[in-house]
Formats: sequence, C-alpha cells, structure tokens
Amino acid sequence: MSVVTPRLTVERRLLREHEIVIACDEVGRGALAGPVAVGAAALGPAAARRRFPEGLRDSKLVAAHRRHDVAARAAAWLDASAVGWASSAEIDEVGIMRALGLAALRALGELRAQGFVPDDAIVILDGNHDYITASGGSGLRVHPIIKADRDCASAAAASVVAKVARDDLMMRLHEEHPVYLWERNKGYASLEHRSAIRSHGLSPHHRASWAIADAPTLF
Repeated sequence: MSVVTPRLTVERRLLREHEIVIACDEVGRGALAGPVAVGAAALGPAAARRRFPEGLRDSKLVAAHRRHDVAARAAAWLDASAVGWASSAEIDEVGIMRALGLAALRALGELRAQGFVPDDAIVILDGNHDYITASGGSGLRVHPIIKADRDCASAAAASVVAKVARDDLMMRLHEEHPVYLWERNKGYASLEHRSAIRSHGLSPHHRASWAIADAPTLF
C-alpha cells in the first residue's frame, strides 16, 4: 500500500483569502484512559512557501521512533503550534465530541497567547464534523476536511505534534499506574490493558463512562 505524501495545495489556496491557516487534529479519541489532545498548527504565507519537513505525515503513518524528530522539525517549520487538552473526567461529564471541542478551543487559546489571532484565520479541521463551532467557537471560520491529516501538511503537523505530546504524557502517567502498561498501549484498549482493568479496576485517569459502556468486554 502506497503512503500518501501531504501537500500544501489547500493551505496556499486558502491563504489567498485569509491571513493565516490554522490546522487542528485530535489524538486519543478512542482511548479508554488519558485525555484527548488536539494539536493546532499555524501557518502563514511565508511558511507555506517553504518546504515542509521530510517525513511529515499523519502521525499514525510515522514510525514511533521517528515521531519526536518529525514533530520537532514540524514545529520549527510552522509559525506556531499548540496542544489543547480535555481530561478523562471532562470526557465522562460532557461526552467525547464536546471534549474535543474544548480541547481545540484551548489549543487555539494557546495560539492566541503566542500572538496569533484565530478569529483572523481559516481553521482546517480534520474530519467531517465541526466540533469547534458546536463547542462555542462560533466566531471562527472552520473548514472541516476529511483526511486532512493525510492530505494537508499543516494538519499532518498538528497531528504529529499532538501525538508526541499525548504519548509523552501517557508515559509519565504509566509511572504512576504501571499495571496498565500505558507505556505500550498509550491508554488504548489493548488486551493487556483490558486485563489490567479486570484485575485492578479503574484508575483516576480512566474514562469511567467508557469502561461501563464496554463492561461486557472488560468484565
């Protein structure tokens, strides 16, 4: 199976009408434990004229041992980047889509703190559902694109930056709760993770509502 190389075609077209492009992509959506993270990548006309880093892909297509290097080079290529978070408790309280929106708005808020105004941007959002506007970002121009993390270099950069940040967090949380082997499964529902939940119950970092919904499988 051939690997699709992202391009800057969409970004360059959008930059003819907007001052800046901000691409957002999420990681951790399907995990049983840990927060969800949304990466935000800001790209202006000058950066869009430069070549993006070699090896930049959707984070799922970048080998684990190369992700830190690719993420660092992606962050250096971008005008700015940020990661926003929504906790497992927030996911339980408001649901995953609302939590994704909260995480995205927090990432955009971090870009604002760095001097980039999301209201002046066009926001590329990976996927077909605008969870940013639905979560209170009504003043933003959001452009959902299916497979943006595969096809758009800015979204691929957001993906890998967020993936590295979340994986690093799960490695730290593993040190607190090693029985779940999060250093290997990063909170996703692997067989070893499910087995540990059956043996030890849930940690404070688990999405309890998800575990209850999956109870026939877990217990």
